[in-house]
Amino acid sequence: LFRSGWANRMLLALLMANALTACGPKFEEKPAPVVTFMTIKGEQFKTGDLRGKVVLVNFWATDCPVCLKEMPELIATHNKFQARGLETVAVAMWYDPPNRVGEFSGKRALPFKVSFDPVGDIARAFGDVTMTPTTFVVDKRGNIIARYVGEPDFKKLDALIEERLAEAG
Repeated sequence: LFRSGWANRMLLALLMANALTACGPKFEEKPAPVVTFMTIKGEQFKTGDLRGKVVLVNFWATDCPVCLKEMPELIATHNKFQARGLETVAVAMWYDPPNRVGEFSGKRALPFKVSFDPVGDIARAFGDVTMTPTTFVVDKRGNIIARYVGEPDFKKLDALIEERLAEAG
């Protein structure tokens, strides 16, 4: 069935990763790493500064088709819940040129914080993120409660955010 070509090896790897993810154990909550974000507007903040809010941390890139496809949904989710305590941080991958990130976020008028990860420290701290998009949900207590690799099911994501916003901080 599979020949030795690069494309066939990639397909096999993708199928195996998908099977392992589908059959893997439920995601275990863990504390969000302590990192410092630097936004394209020069603002600095740490994960600890976001305690008391539900936080989406989205790793993305301007050359990622799925990232660009999901961006309107990410904006809609942010706008829907921001007033109730949702914070969204879009972390541009280390290889994404800062001028392209700034241009994209300006043209799209991204309503949330857009951060650079110039050497990949934030991606490493969140568990060696290499695939984009990868999105984490952090609860009010600072624990990562979900991770989505690829575009999430936004109805389920919104339901999770709704549930966690209703919890006491």
